[in-house]
Amino acid sequence: MTGLTGLVQFNADRNLVRPAYDILNVGGTGSRLIGHWSNYSGLSVSSPEILYRKPPNTSTSAQQLHSVVWPGDTTTKPRGWVFPNNGQPLRVGVPNKPSFRELVSVGKGPDNVTGYSVDIFNAAIKLLPYPVPCQFITIGDGSKNPNYDDIISRIATNALDAAVGDFAIVRNRTKIAEFTQPYIEAGLVIVAPVRKANSNAWAFFKPFTLEMWCVTGTLFIFVGVVVWILEHRSNEEFRGSPRRQILTIFWFSFSTMFFAHRENTVSALGRFVLIIWLFVVLIINSSYTASLTSILTVQQLATGITGLDNLVASALPIGYPAGKFVRNYLIDELNIPESRLVPLSTVEEYANALNRGPKDGGVAAVVDEMPCVEIFLSTHCNFRIVGQEFTKEGWGFAFQRDSPLAADLSTAILQLSESGQLQRIHDEWLTDPTCGDDDSGLGAVRLGLGSFWGLFLLCALICVFALMVYFARICWQYSRYSSSEPPSEPSDSAAAVTTATIAQIRPEKPKPTRLGSFKELIQFADTKEEEIKKVMKRRLSEKDTRATGSAHSVSSA
Repeated sequence: MTGLTGLVQFNADRNLVRPAYDILNVGGTGSRLIGHWSNYSGLSVSSPEILYRKPPNTSTSAQQLHSVVWPGDTTTKPRGWVFPNNGQPLRVGVPNKPSFRELVSVGKGPDNVTGYSVDIFNAAIKLLPYPVPCQFITIGDGSKNPNYDDIISRIATNALDAAVGDFAIVRNRTKIAEFTQPYIEAGLVIVAPVRKANSNAWAFFKPFTLEMWCVTGTLFIFVGVVVWILEHRSNEEFRGSPRRQILTIFWFSFSTMFFAHRENTVSALGRFVLIIWLFVVLIINSSYTASLTSILTVQQLATGITGLDNLVASALPIGYPAGKFVRNYLIDELNIPESRLVPLSTVEEYANALNRGPKDGGVAAVVDEMPCVEIFLSTHCNFRIVGQEFTKEGWGFAFQRDSPLAADLSTAILQLSESGQLQRIHDEWLTDPTCGDDDSGLGAVRLGLGSFWGLFLLCALICVFALMVYFARICWQYSRYSSSEPPSEPSDSAAAVTTATIAQIRPEKPKPTRLGSFKELIQFADTKEEEIKKVMKRRLSEKDTRATGSAHSVSSA
């Protein structure tokens, strides 16, 4: 039987004998033959009539068809439904800037765009369940940084469909564009120049400020005087000629710095003050040693900027990346005058401005995002990050408001993160060990009184408290001593001995009958406590003897 396509044969069961079909690729206004199918050979690009003359071959490698042209004139196999963009590729704006080409680098040709941000975008696009053809549009002439807010504004005005690059997700941008989730953290940090410390013959004075040295020396002498006062009446090592006592005060004071004092303290108040003072000395010695070691070994901050508060409080000029949101943040959030801000576009401008410093028309520090700073520091080893990251922004891809691509790309970025590909792309573009890691630290700052005033105040208050207790005890003993003195000189031999002893303690001085003058109190405080106790004991004994004698006289009468 002859049919429309040629000879047609049926078997006894009324089935076609050797059925075969042509496979057509229909597209546009026509179609094209891409292969054949038959139950004898399966899919093939050769005619079934030719294959019938050969042994059957149904292996997988023999199953072939010509390339299929899919809608949009592409041979890429679709992954699902088509993104509705009227058949036009996605217009993706990328900043063309003169520096930090590790992030976005624009070559010759419209699609010759590479870099860290671009690679992440392309990797995320490939994970979408539908094809999204993209056309990169460079913005900027490459000689200076374009304004990033203007690029986001083009998305809002439908001049662009998306923006890819180091775009920080900040409040004013989220009002006009839809961002994906951040693909990298990019908080703001401060970069300042550093220098190696220059040692000199007087380096051992540098750990403390002049004010700190003066207060510390004064406190050493003050504690020495306090301990001498507390120990003078009861400790023979703190007595002697005036010259010896002055030398003892100074020797005891400064020998405690090395815990080498040889004088023993015997009074409870003296030991209490000494324990507190030795703790203070331990803190001072440890701080001095640590600060001196830092000064001699680590790098010093050249401008004295140690963090955000220090930078804001100063009046020094500050560099910032031109075209980015950093300028608005410094002015609006930190209230820094615009006159202090210096726009910088390239890595070379960063380095030159920092090296010149404020005195030569440069800047004291540069504020930029962490990834850019890491790239800058990888090739400029004489600068360092000071302080902590003081914002928590991130970089994301921007799309038009309510675009489904923002949510789908966020999911794709999560997949990249979970698979480890996000980190691999980061290491490929942003890891450069040119300078190496320097963990020696920064800025060995001279220690001032502000770090120790609480400790010094506590020590001084304890010393004053000990003196108050000591003088209260002296006054009490002097009162008892004065009240124990007999009203008149006794005539017996025991009284004569007592009088001689008192005269030896205080020669040629009148005996007080009540609290005497301040001079007599000082003389009493200068007398050994042991001798005072002996005198008081004799006086009490004399009183008892006189009382007994008077009782006998009355009995005899």
